[in-house]
Amino acid sequence: MDRSVYKFLCLLVLFSLCTALQADIVVLKQGQNLTGEILAEKDTQIYLDIGVAVLTIPKDKILKYEYTKDFKLQAPDTKDITDTAKELVNTDKLYRTASLKKTTIEKAVDFISEAVVKVSTPSGTGSGFFFNEEGYLITNYHVIEKETKIEVTVFQKAKNGFEKKKFKKVKIEALNPFIDLALLKVEDLGDKKVKFAYFGDIDDVKVGQQTFAIGSPLGLERTVTDGVISTKNRAFGGLVYIQTNADINPGNSGGPLFNLAGEVIGVTNMGYVFFGGLGFAIPIDYVKHFIENREAFAYDKDNPNTGYKYLQPDKRRNRKKRQR
Repeated sequence: MDRSVYKFLCLLVLFSLCTALQADIVVLKQGQNLTGEILAEKDTQIYLDIGVAVLTIPKDKILKYEYTKDFKLQAPDTKDITDTAKELVNTDKLYRTASLKKTTIEKAVDFISEAVVKVSTPSGTGSGFFFNEEGYLITNYHVIEKETKIEVTVFQKAKNGFEKKKFKKVKIEALNPFIDLALLKVEDLGDKKVKFAYFGDIDDVKVGQQTFAIGSPLGLERTVTDGVISTKNRAFGGLVYIQTNADINPGNSGGPLFNLAGEVIGVTNMGYVFFGGLGFAIPIDYVKHFIENREAFAYDKDNPNTGYKYLQPDKRRNRKKRQR
């Protein structure tokens, strides 16, 4: 074989390999893997450029798809957060994860603060956060306990700070009082896509790492508190919690605890008002499990006490022996 032809073929193979490594991946439910560039993503389908054609693929035929090219998540002005990020998308899950770069608290707050909301009921207020653009959000069960009239306040960036928008059509999707979590959905968004937070990985949480919380403690909206992870496995009542010295006060309940990449690593739900530096959050792995198994915890409007508590059988009675 001519040497120049050989070099050309080697370069062609190398180019093909590099292209494949940078390609987006779509895995169909039937098992086929498609590679190319995802040009657009709609509610019911995605458009994949495979080089010789653009395929329109219905989402109900897709098991999962993965962006492997560099992309901008939600804040194109926060370059150091979004560069070389890799988003993992699974159509069977409501939430998303992404490998985001660590940055400063200031930049992380600017990047993610719009995903945090205030949750109000006739009996009080708490916090929550969107975890996808379709209006699904997480808060604590105790924030909405025994309430069905729920209002969500969204804080959107504007020229002179933030604008508040209130949404009153809020559906309770699932409840788990045992781990203090509630899944809600804002149904009156219309065509609006909300900013949302990505989930982190509990295995990446380390004692001593910096963290911060955003919420509305005592009604003080969009309050940011920071600290470190004191321990990632503090046990209470048979469950494990993340302990942090970031201040967690009434009104923070249901809000997110973030790492420096702006990823949610926990849901704040406990703190000691008179003892600063003792805050607790539900680890993100509990939250993922709750969302993935939401059908088991589905809220029934005709049975406002769901999730279910089963009655224990009566204790065995001690009967005296009959005397003969």
